[in-house]
Amino acid sequence: MAAFNRPIVKFALCILIAASLWMMDGMFDVPSQTWHLFSIFIAVIASFIIRPYPMGMMVLIGLFVLVATGTVSIKESLTGYGDSTVWLVIAAFLLAGAVLDSGFGRRVALWLASKLGKSIKGVAYSVCASEFILGPVIPSNTARGGGLLAPIVNSLAQSMGPTDSTGHNDSGRYLSLVGGHANLVVSAMFMTAMAANPLVTKAANDIFGVDFGWGTWALGSIVPGLVSLLLLPQLIYMLAKPAASDGKAAQKKAQSELEKMGPMSRNEKVMLAVLILLLVLWSTKFIHGMGTTLVAWIGVLLLLLTNTQTYSDVIKNEKAWDTLIWLGGLLTMANLLLDYGFIQWFVDNLNSAVSGLDGFTVIIVLGIVYFYSMYAFSMLTAHISAVLAPFLSVCLAAGGQPMLAVAVFAYFSCLCGCTTNYSSGPIIIYFGLGYVKAPKWFNVGFIVSLFHLAVWFSVGLLWWKVLGWW
Repeated sequence: MAAFNRPIVKFALCILIAASLWMMDGMFDVPSQTWHLFSIFIAVIASFIIRPYPMGMMVLIGLFVLVATGTVSIKESLTGYGDSTVWLVIAAFLLAGAVLDSGFGRRVALWLASKLGKSIKGVAYSVCASEFILGPVIPSNTARGGGLLAPIVNSLAQSMGPTDSTGHNDSGRYLSLVGGHANLVVSAMFMTAMAANPLVTKAANDIFGVDFGWGTWALGSIVPGLVSLLLLPQLIYMLAKPAASDGKAAQKKAQSELEKMGPMSRNEKVMLAVLILLLVLWSTKFIHGMGTTLVAWIGVLLLLLTNTQTYSDVIKNEKAWDTLIWLGGLLTMANLLLDYGFIQWFVDNLNSAVSGLDGFTVIIVLGIVYFYSMYAFSMLTAHISAVLAPFLSVCLAAGGQPMLAVAVFAYFSCLCGCTTNYSSGPIIIYFGLGYVKAPKWFNVGFIVSLFHLAVWFSVGLLWWKVLGWW
């Protein structure tokens, strides 16, 4: 087992996956060029799960192999880097860096905890509220949930102390579960709340010709999302009930930390003004016509012009530029699979499995399959990249309502992360706090998955009916 954990061994396994698929060329009714592209794409997706080296590095290796073998041209290998989706995500990461650096995000979380934290449920709702407020402007759910809120949750839990006869901090268990699952709900609610969400928007446009932009995404999720956030702390309280319900110690801790921060700084005030402007512009696209990406970059430039962020801060934002490498390359391969006909071939074969079902039923059935297929993935991005486009294409071929299909798969792309303790960065971080054992996380996660299906297939469907999406 120790040998398998070595990067070179994991990398060799990725090579073996690519070589095995590559040699299957000719076994299916697919052109060689298309099959070779698929082989490398699957190996890259597998590398996201196996993780021999960073994602960006593995994507670059994949593109190199495609060009070196003559599968694609050098010009084709760079097409994804000019996509507006990529630059939206980069802008969002730069905005997120400013939220964290200015201290504004921490202030919001602590302020909510100080106001709502009279009981442990109040603390839990403050975590949910922090996620909801910060979600639209911090696209990295790992940075938001794992980097910003998880340390605060850990500090608040420790202030409450051990609360059962064995000395185990079951307040920490409860808050960790709420924090992790609330992060996924909010990630599903806003296009800019998770880095890979724009991939869904792009797929919706490429396959259905549907503009599922920031405002439309938020409009469709706001009702079922808020219902989920309101009920989630109650549900987890029943599944992992802490012995103590008094959260006054945590509330005092938050108040103390907030006092140490002092009054809002000049940078925090500018940050708040810019964020309000962005939310207004994103939600009023129908008036001014500016795209989501352009609006995001207006925010970045305003932060630079006001010296809230310096150019040095921008170029030091490793998350943003790492995302440029892996997301641009991943979009290149995904687009080429669509252009070269592989997606259509897959859809034609999958259609036989759902033949005879009406479009609505196909959307529901494939939505559930898509949700639980997350058990096989350790990253939301890999899951979206590997499974989303084929499933949406099958829904299209079956005559499913375009907006309904996009909504189900868009929101489930994040909600499905509830299933395991290894589904995404923030979940791994919350689990790593040590308050929740793996079996407990799986048990709670499965029940939460049923909760999500119940809420989004009842409240969600009714709301989407009101919106005229089906």
